[in-house]
Amino acid sequence: MVKWPNRRPNPDGDPDPGPETAEAAATDTGDATARDGATAVSGYTGPAPGPASPVHVSHTGDANASTGSLANTGYMTIDHFTLVQQAAPRTPATWPHQVGVLPPRASCFQHRAEADQLRAEVDSGGTVVLTQVLAGTGGVGKTQLAADYARTAWNSGHVDVLVWISASSRSAITAGYAQAAVEVLATDPGDPERAARAFLAWLEPKAGQKPCRWLVVLDDVANPADIRGWWPPASSHGRTLVTTRRREAALTGARRRLVTVGLFTPQEAAAYFTSALAAHDRHEPSGQINSLAAELGYLPLALAQAAAYIIDADLTCASYREMLADRIRKLTDLLPEPDVLPDDQTTTVAATWSLSIERANQIRPAGLARPMLQLAAFLDPNGIPAAILSSQPALAHLTKHRTQTGGNQQPTTREDAVSAMRALHRLSLIDHTPGTPHQAVRVHQLIQRTARDTLTPDQHDQHARTAADVLTATWPSIERNTALAQALRANTTALVRAAEDALYRPAPHAVLFRIGTSLGESGQANAARDHYEYLAATIAHLLGPNYPDALTARQALARERGKAGDAAGAASALAELLPDCERVLGPDHPDTLATRHHLAFWRGEAGDAAGAAAAYEELLPDRTRVMGPDHPDTLATRHSLAEFRGVAGDAAGAAAAYEELLPDRTRVMGPDHPDTFMTRNDLAFWRGEAGDAAGAAAAFEELLPDRTRVMGPDHPDTLATRHNLADFRGVAGDAAGAAAAYEELLPDRTRVMGPDHPDTFITRSNLAWWRGSAGDAAGAAAAYEELLTDQIRVMGPDHPSTLMTRNSLATWRGRAGDVAGAAAAFEELLTDRLRVMGPDHPDTLLARHHLAAFRGKAGDVAGALAAFEELLTDRLRVMGSDHPHTFITRIEFARLQGEAGDAAGAAAAFEELLADQIRVQGPDYRGTFITRGELARLQGVAGDAAGAAAAFEELLADQIRALGPDHPETLMTRNSLARWRGRVGGHCC
Repeated sequence: MVKWPNRRPNPDGDPDPGPETAEAAATDTGDATARDGATAVSGYTGPAPGPASPVHVSHTGDANASTGSLANTGYMTIDHFTLVQQAAPRTPATWPHQVGVLPPRASCFQHRAEADQLRAEVDSGGTVVLTQVLAGTGGVGKTQLAADYARTAWNSGHVDVLVWISASSRSAITAGYAQAAVEVLATDPGDPERAARAFLAWLEPKAGQKPCRWLVVLDDVANPADIRGWWPPASSHGRTLVTTRRREAALTGARRRLVTVGLFTPQEAAAYFTSALAAHDRHEPSGQINSLAAELGYLPLALAQAAAYIIDADLTCASYREMLADRIRKLTDLLPEPDVLPDDQTTTVAATWSLSIERANQIRPAGLARPMLQLAAFLDPNGIPAAILSSQPALAHLTKHRTQTGGNQQPTTREDAVSAMRALHRLSLIDHTPGTPHQAVRVHQLIQRTARDTLTPDQHDQHARTAADVLTATWPSIERNTALAQALRANTTALVRAAEDALYRPAPHAVLFRIGTSLGESGQANAARDHYEYLAATIAHLLGPNYPDALTARQALARERGKAGDAAGAASALAELLPDCERVLGPDHPDTLATRHHLAFWRGEAGDAAGAAAAYEELLPDRTRVMGPDHPDTLATRHSLAEFRGVAGDAAGAAAAYEELLPDRTRVMGPDHPDTFMTRNDLAFWRGEAGDAAGAAAAFEELLPDRTRVMGPDHPDTLATRHNLADFRGVAGDAAGAAAAYEELLPDRTRVMGPDHPDTFITRSNLAWWRGSAGDAAGAAAAYEELLTDQIRVMGPDHPSTLMTRNSLATWRGRAGDVAGAAAAFEELLTDRLRVMGPDHPDTLLARHHLAAFRGKAGDVAGALAAFEELLTDRLRVMGSDHPHTFITRIEFARLQGEAGDAAGAAAAFEELLADQIRVQGPDYRGTFITRGELARLQGVAGDAAGAAAAFEELLADQIRALGPDHPETLMTRNSLARWRGRVGGHCC
């Protein structure tokens, strides 16, 4: 989990000078607030926290959970930060383009009536068929029919984009669509769900978009619920084809046609068998072929295996039928219910597979085919990477079983493993396609069931755990290859389904946690959350709620719940978990300390920054005592403590803490470590928030070449540094320069991360903000309107980033002159923020602030004053009296008091506020200068022009010293001084 310093010292907006006088500046409505458009942060130091974040330093503690029992259960991180291979710049694929791998065409593929039915363009009612569902039992050839349909459409040039997805789980469907988005749209793969939805949206062409003729095949849908919400759109330009064993009504509906696939007809079976034999110059009497086909129940899969056996063993059909009859008698004696087999198949079919497996096992290297098939029987039928079946645990498994059966005593080599796959392929027991990335081996589910059913209970459990060992051994700690990671997740999902309870005894296997970690790191927070919810419940049921891994799963569940958007739920879950960890593991156990760290983080993310800071302050001495001052976990806690101090309002304290932390991180981790860079980043950030914007910009300017040198110019961290440098240039007074820098950054963000990546949206948002600040308010509003449309499409209407863009759009509409429209927009936004975030969330309070401010600008001063009075009470309760947001509300409240006619009351309020600002923020903070400007203005309004001029003269000297002579606020004060000097007969300076 990546947590970037929340640039929130002022989510209500730094009070910018108004269009006329510096003293008229009291806050207003958004100023620095929504510059990032993704969260309620003002500047941005990188991607917004959450599942979409690509990957940098986890200084908020998620990586800390790698200590303790987590390290033994597969929840792996590396030194508190996760590295992701820097991808080359992506460009959209040209058409025609194929995504995914079609299964190889079966030898002697038999044309069937169902193929003609698929190609029919209209149904009996004359309505265009957009979606077809191929349904039937296992082994009847659904996937081959779908592949033939897709291959024909592709080869005929009728399809521009073909997408083939092995859809055995919801996460596999998500990953398939996401891969299509990466290849076709150049979307960033960091958030698969977001990329998947972007691709589905693209399938329905918009005005001005070139129509694409597409075909999406969802092969082997195991559960209709998995496809809910993932159906391709009903577009006249596209077609969807689904294969499944299920026949629920949920799979059919408007403009979807069910095509039932049954067994071969007797004629099709005879034609297939005859052509398969003829391809090897074999010819058999038609009577024998017809009899064998009937005995095999006309099942295409069984016919393929029988033909392969006859050809390989050089038998006649009559000889094979005799062997089959003998094997059926033996199986009938063994099976308690001989007529009840998987998918209603018969004992005859089981006998066919039994003969084929026996034959394959005799092929050199003898004795390996059977254990290879038994291992593959627990993995994904739609594609097993060859590396899995030739890994060290797999080779040890093959050696053990070959030795037990009296075979070769030599260790099994990778070449032996490949030979075993080829033997199984010869007998049509698997499809082995060397060179196919991550899907080299396919095994029909019926064959898998048969192979598993021959195992005793002990053998079943042993094979399941061996399959789990194979997966964990193959799984890279750094997932550089997203396709391989998805294949490993798909195989693990299949294993969990087939293994039943075997992976939980004697202890939960590491692969159960590894798949959850992979889902989370790939951006599939919802899928990771659901996985850990099931895992936690299962471990508690089987091993007891106090089993350490049950606690580990609960911690991971809370983390993914937070990453999925439920920060409050994550904090609540961790608060429930903590006493259990203390009771079971002890208060000083690393996992207990990690739970405290996570709890503090999610409390802060849920809006309680002060509570998070306090919790980190309590945790720090304990981590220092237990782990030592230089342990990465201890340094991570110091980092998080500094951050949440800043978020809670103490920007100067955060900067000071980072300044103390930086030499320790440099000493322990080195000057070029990502954590060291992050500390430099955050130190610069909070220095800027504490008032030294020019110093922050200079620090980011120093950091940029170092990050470029170590990470490269296109690394997300390097781009984030450019982003922050541009932002603080603007805060330092150069709005036009900030806009120009963002304009240079935007094409690089788009090229590297894709147009729909959250970071790209943030850059667009900040570009719009600084364009507006440079004088083009109408242009800023127009840019935010375009951005909002894209965010709703990609993120949805309730995403925090979408809501923040609505905040910015309303702000700039108001600044462009539509004050009433801005007030109405904030009223609508407030309703949605209350519903989504609750009444006390900082963003909800932000919307109330803007609504009140624009009501005042629209002329309802009394109503605005009452709204600010209510808001101030809530801000004091939620954030405390010294929080910058509270100060901003006090500024606006005092200003409106003056507008309502209570000049004396306004002056008194500003006097009280000024003392608090100097105490908390210092004399040179921008907000302090604004309050001094308001006091000077009120002094003049009260009739003391000379006193006002003197006050502005003192203020001007301090602003020149602190902000520089050319800062916009300095120039505004110079203008105000000239005005008030003029009123007392003085001369303009």
